[in-house]
Amino acid sequence: MSFAQSFLQETAAVAASIDPVTVEAFAQALAEVRDQGGRLFIVGVGGSAANASHAACDFRKATGFEAYAPTDNVSEVTASTNDEGWNQVFTTYLRVSRFCESDALLVLSVGGGDAERNVSTNLIAALDHGRDVGAKLFAIVGRDGGYAATVAHHCILVPTVEPAHVTAHAEAFQAVLWHLLVSHPALQKEKARWEVLAAGA
Repeated sequence: MSFAQSFLQETAAVAASIDPVTVEAFAQALAEVRDQGGRLFIVGVGGSAANASHAACDFRKATGFEAYAPTDNVSEVTASTNDEGWNQVFTTYLRVSRFCESDALLVLSVGGGDAERNVSTNLIAALDHGRDVGAKLFAIVGRDGGYAATVAHHCILVPTVEPAHVTAHAEAFQAVLWHLLVSHPALQKEKARWEVLAAGA
């Protein structure tokens, strides 16, 4: 079997292993936050930061959610890192944004944060701040879900099918899952451009 065949089979196995009931509950809970006027803050580091940016765009355009990705503003991120430290970069952003109990935090992460190993501790700090203010906490994470899985109200776990590709599949399925969510009837308000064009053809 070629590497491409193997990787695609792993991808299919990951998709088949994600619990659709969990995803449905996730979508409904996000819709409730949006419909009650809450905002959505999406955080991630590394590749997950890039995913957070894209996801924030899609939630805004497709679902009418007031959504933000703190890492979109590199000046603010680097200033906060310089002044308060990388560990507090998301918490600082949330405080300035008056993040509160009506809002939601969505964490995108391969491992979900691990304080003992000093991995993604800024995500842990953001989740703790979310708990402190009573916000709704959401996570799309891989591996065992890490800290995010233990504190999030709603968590979608991307299962590990092949440990050698855990990062690749976790970050890829963040994209699959947020696209599922913004396409979900409970959330979607606007169809994407190509779908609109196809419908009018």
